[in-house]
Amino acid sequence: RAEERVRASLREKEVLLKEVHHRVKNNLQVISSLLNLQSRSLRDPGAVEVFRESQNRVRSLALVHERLYRSADLARVDFGEYLRNLVSSLFASYSPLVRGGVGYEIDAGETFLGVDLAIPCGLVVNELVSNALKHAFPGGRQGKILISFQRSDGGPYMLRVKDDGVGLPPGLDLANTETLGFQLVHTLTEQLAGTLEWKGEGGTEFTLTFGDGGLDGGKHG
Repeated sequence: RAEERVRASLREKEVLLKEVHHRVKNNLQVISSLLNLQSRSLRDPGAVEVFRESQNRVRSLALVHERLYRSADLARVDFGEYLRNLVSSLFASYSPLVRGGVGYEIDAGETFLGVDLAIPCGLVVNELVSNALKHAFPGGRQGKILISFQRSDGGPYMLRVKDDGVGLPPGLDLANTETLGFQLVHTLTEQLAGTLEWKGEGGTEFTLTFGDGGLDGGKHG
């Protein structure tokens, strides 16, 4: 009987946790929809872009909770599957900019991350892919964005976002930039206790490396 009560309690907690993920996802989707509705009344392209960036950030958060809600494991998300959904959503969001001339490729196996790692890592992907879509392929330039997420034999996780676009502007100091997107990437890297490296010639490549810890400070540069 005691064992049955424990099992019943666990089932009840699973149902409650599933409901929490479902409600958080729905609330975030409401916020995303409100941002979308408000942006339709704007005429300033800069303001429209700010709303789009905010909407994509909220959507990246909602997607984590959606994957958890649909997962048998309510504490961890299949990050490879999450990446495919997130990047597809970002390309749809920026389709007027790239007009079908930019493709993407994702190299990510079945790797599960807890919420505390999946959310900051997902936001990093959101910022880096969005930045590539906005700036790497000006004037109808064609190209590809490669996103890989790997972990080898219990070692650190490695996220790489690479494009074959125009590269970074000469003299740009990403470690001290005032751009909100890169400030956010640096903050998230610290949250993951990770390291962030980049190359800006012959296209742009970012590599984020982090372990199972996180939330205790890190380094980047």
